Amino acid sequence: MTNKRSFKAVIVDEQSLSLPDICRALGSSAETVIGMVEYGIVEPIRGHDEQDWEFSAQALKRTRIAMRLQRDLQVSLEGLGLALNLLEEVQQLRRRVQFFEENYPGL
Repeated sequence: MTNKRSFKAVIVDEQSLSLPDICRALGSSAETVIGMVEYGIVEPIRGHDEQDWEFSAQALKRTRIAMRLQRDLQVSLEGLGLALNLLEEVQQLRRRVQFFEENYPGL
């Protein structure tokens, strides 16, 4: 008897966003996004100068969460990177636990 395991994959069409695009999507100013880049909260995937920056969809999601943390919890720019990294680590650990629960029941 073979034990078949199924794996789920998500394929995302990765389209880059310019600085004006990400600002429109967030409803925020360029200064807000530039500040987050300066503090390493989010990084452009391309471009050396602000007018050439391009961001990933993941960067948009991360910036949106960062703005919510600032608004709701008054987290400083200095603390946002740490808070986001910890949130992402928790999500990754939850996915791993779910994988093991689904594929190795009773462990």
